[in-house]
Amino acid sequence: MALNDAAIRALKPTGKVFLLADADGLSIEVAASGAKLWRFRYRVGGRERKISFGRYPEVSLKEARQKRDEARAAIRDGSDPGAERKKAKLLAELSAENTFAAIADEYITTKLVGENKAAITIDKARWLVTHLAPIASLPIVEIKPQELYAALRRLEGAGKHETARRCRSFASRVFRYAVVTGRAEADPAAMLSGALITPKVKHHAAPIDPAKVGDVLRAIDAYTTGAPITRLALQIAPHVMTRPGELRQALWEEFDLDAAIWRIPAGRMKARRPHAIPLSRQVVAYLREVQEFSGPTGYVFPAFHTTRKPMSENTMNQAFRRMGFTGDEVTSHGLRTTASTLLNESGKWHPDAIERALAHGDSDAVRGIYNRGHYLDERTAMMQWWSDHLDQLRAGAEIVKLADRRIRGEGR
Repeated sequence: MALNDAAIRALKPTGKVFLLADADGLSIEVAASGAKLWRFRYRVGGRERKISFGRYPEVSLKEARQKRDEARAAIRDGSDPGAERKKAKLLAELSAENTFAAIADEYITTKLVGENKAAITIDKARWLVTHLAPIASLPIVEIKPQELYAALRRLEGAGKHETARRCRSFASRVFRYAVVTGRAEADPAAMLSGALITPKVKHHAAPIDPAKVGDVLRAIDAYTTGAPITRLALQIAPHVMTRPGELRQALWEEFDLDAAIWRIPAGRMKARRPHAIPLSRQVVAYLREVQEFSGPTGYVFPAFHTTRKPMSENTMNQAFRRMGFTGDEVTSHGLRTTASTLLNESGKWHPDAIERALAHGDSDAVRGIYNRGHYLDERTAMMQWWSDHLDQLRAGAEIVKLADRRIRGEGR
């Protein structure tokens, strides 16, 4: 006989579990505690199965019958309601585990750490994840373009246009990784290409006027506010033309001062290729002075508080600020532009030799391999000329000569 609400409410516990049938496999189970649960029994492939529809009265009699009818229709279509429910539950658990933050962390560990990317690249990736906090806890498979766009628009609203652009690019890599590994079906970040504000390109501030270069070099020599090792790093930087991170993370084991060569391993280079830098007599002299502070092993330019870490990435730029130079006048990275500009204007050196000295990548892999060897002798001579020229600029010499060359259009 079919159940009704009055009969269900009247059911009392008997100290053991018992069932009271409704119709077509639906019944209500009364536990020893008095709890009343809806049960549905059915057969698939000759085997009896059962699933629960929830607790009464949270699930009413009418709702239980509706769920039963939907289950019976699924069975007629060849489905197993119990198996589908387990599958849905498993997918929900996987979605909860596979949040954007979890997949991003896996991507960083697998693709960046696993492929031995530079530490600064890994740190920047983790930093980008913090800026994507609005979607970090969401299951990656459920993230829509609009949700990602809202997170990026918050960055744009704060004036962080370049950060927003980098976050979109990083998010796209994470989504593609999730697709490849079966945790997502699409890359919503790809749909936002072109939707963000294009940031204005801001070049690293660099002095390119010979007189200004001389001012900077003299200010470095006179710098006494900070530690001597900071002054020495600043004195070396214009000569070697490396990126600031490559210089401040330099290890003594990379240097052969007798042979006047600095070999930077691929793992510390932006292009992930080893780089050899011929050292001028001036640089070797500076490095021998540095040895008195940090040699003969470990970091050449260690942090102030510990020798187990390199100098902070902000140390050299902060020193320039203390000297009185603004961020629009001089930056440590901009010294590379200074070298590139003046070396090219000198007209003495092959442009490829200058590019190789700056460790710029070569789009032609075969040509790049050839140039690394072909230009080493020229680069050795060039690095010594460049150090000598910096000494002349420091002394205030040859400034008029270079200016005259610019006026006549020579040396390009």
